[in-house]
Amino acid sequence: MLALEPYYGGSHRAFLDGWRDHSRHRWTLLTLPAYKWKWRMRHAPVTFAERWRDLPAQRWDVLLASDMLDLATFRGLVPLLAAVPAVLYFHENQLTYPVRRGHEGDGHFAFTNLTSALAARELWFNSAFHRDELMAAWDGWLRRFPDHQPLGSLAGLASRLRVEPPGIAEPWALERRSDGSPLRVLWAARWEHDKAPETFFAGVEAALDAGADLELSVLGESFRDQPPVFEQARQRWGGRIRHWGWLEEREAYQRALAEADVFVSTARHEFFGLSAVEAVAAGAFPLLPRRLAYPEVFADFGADSFYGSGIPEDEGERLAQRLVELEGRHRGGSLWQGDRDRGRRAMARYSWSNRAPALDRALEVVADGSYEDLKR
Repeated sequence: MLALEPYYGGSHRAFLDGWRDHSRHRWTLLTLPAYKWKWRMRHAPVTFAERWRDLPAQRWDVLLASDMLDLATFRGLVPLLAAVPAVLYFHENQLTYPVRRGHEGDGHFAFTNLTSALAARELWFNSAFHRDELMAAWDGWLRRFPDHQPLGSLAGLASRLRVEPPGIAEPWALERRSDGSPLRVLWAARWEHDKAPETFFAGVEAALDAGADLELSVLGESFRDQPPVFEQARQRWGGRIRHWGWLEEREAYQRALAEADVFVSTARHEFFGLSAVEAVAAGAFPLLPRRLAYPEVFADFGADSFYGSGIPEDEGERLAQRLVELEGRHRGGSLWQGDRDRGRRAMARYSWSNRAPALDRALEVVADGSYEDLKR
């Protein structure tokens, strides 16, 4: 397999590395550093076409590209690969990804996703939520154009869609504490607007004001113009902070997950929720908004693991109420209400030992051109 990844970092890198390490197939990777994503989408097909010419002569049965690659342009630049079936994996997309307030989205990137999809044999999504949202958004978006709307081409994609969640590494497992110590609350996401850190810190503040004893781990990659609420929180609650910021070493990150009692998400948009899955697999109790991909990915947990009504505006108050409740359960030694391993068991289906064989088989079907198995 020839894998093409213009943005080799974060969840994109974890997906490729995890699958490759557990796969029964031979891999060739062409990658670029996770930097300046717009520029990566522009130049990657040209750069990869140049690098491909330097690879040793060999035969690939299938191409695997992420949504960050302009696949149609790459295939046009490398006609010798035109007959090799391609899978396009959507970690995210550029049409429904939330735009920062005060900024406008660039429709060229959304259209690049579409032309890449048309150039692929199969389109794989990390969740059904992501698949359904993008297909509906493409339809509505294309209908706004004045003429030559490629709605027929869009309809033709329907038979080529497949949901293939990513995998996770085998988690660390630490003995859960029930000694009356503070409830360790973990928030782990990019420090950007679409992850709604303001909602998280508002919920924490209200829970503390209500008497909850909390210890905080706030993890994730920060950028030059990170929301000011992070520094405000660090200064205000420094004595309650256990971990803060980006943990460079994977081992340190896994230990931080394993130490957490509760994982909180306040995301405004989430196509899968990899950090949530990893944290729950390590033993943390999930506390998630009842929307996005979460009801699908965490369907085994029921109402106890969700807060809010699906309306983002009321989530800070609802989050605070649930944190107070869970802190009381933790103090009484019953956070999981008698079944501490429930999260680990539920998330086992996402372990690479399960996901890699399933992905390998799906790739083989694409390479063979046998679609009947995919329809079952």
